[in-house]
Amino acid sequence: MKYLGIVVMIGLLAGVPPAAAQGDAPGLRPAPGLPSSTMPAVLTGVGFEQRLNTALPLDLTFRDEDGRTVRLGDYFGRRPVLLAFVYYECPMLCTQVLNGLLSAMSVLDETAGRDFDVVTVSFDPRETPVLASAKKQAYLDRYTREGAAAGWHFLTGDADAIAALTAAAGFQYVWDEPSQQFAHASGIVVATPGGTLSRYFMGIEYSPRDLKFALMESSEGRVGSLADQLLLYCYHYDPATGTYGLIVMNTVRLAGAATVVALMGFVVVTLRRDRRAAAGH
Repeated sequence: MKYLGIVVMIGLLAGVPPAAAQGDAPGLRPAPGLPSSTMPAVLTGVGFEQRLNTALPLDLTFRDEDGRTVRLGDYFGRRPVLLAFVYYECPMLCTQVLNGLLSAMSVLDETAGRDFDVVTVSFDPRETPVLASAKKQAYLDRYTREGAAAGWHFLTGDADAIAALTAAAGFQYVWDEPSQQFAHASGIVVATPGGTLSRYFMGIEYSPRDLKFALMESSEGRVGSLADQLLLYCYHYDPATGTYGLIVMNTVRLAGAATVVALMGFVVVTLRRDRRAAAGH
């Protein structure tokens, strides 16, 4: 009985319900939802297709963070461009995309506004320049490079312009009506000064070294190679069913597995120590 509490804790972290051996009391737990290993139907329309060497539609118009009408082409022609698709009120992954981008940019010797531009585009047509302005200020407060305000742009637009740009870049997303959220993949794109897609970075963390080389190649008009197609999906937690989206559930599982290993190691070490102590008496 000495290690009962530890064993119960290991079972909990491994995903074994505490009442599994006795049967659950009715009404205490929500009905089982879709297993996290199964792809939800909404995600069948989600992806990030790498369309290297594709020309972006630079004549599309958007609104910048000050509410002015701008052409996408206004941000091209001089320097390579980092392109990020997010929506500003995303409750999950979009902030991690921007945080990962900020982290990589902060390591680079190159500076936004001097050596490259960043164009962040909301793919939610309901979002406004007010939201874009607030998001821009939040990131400029952390990315304090001189001239960055003129080099990091936060755009909103109408549905047609957003659809045309995301289609050209291969960014596929779906509105999930039950959760009132977008399901989408995560990543950033590098484009040449002329507006040709040259490199993709998937996920939410981007190697500063690889990003630096991608910017160097892009500045010379060169197109890089395909990135590893490891997609992270932004999907919701459904409190009605008690199930998490794929990215959240996998993260929880990894953390739980690491804790289980650590606790099992603790139990083994403790048992060996107790046996040695008993043998010495």
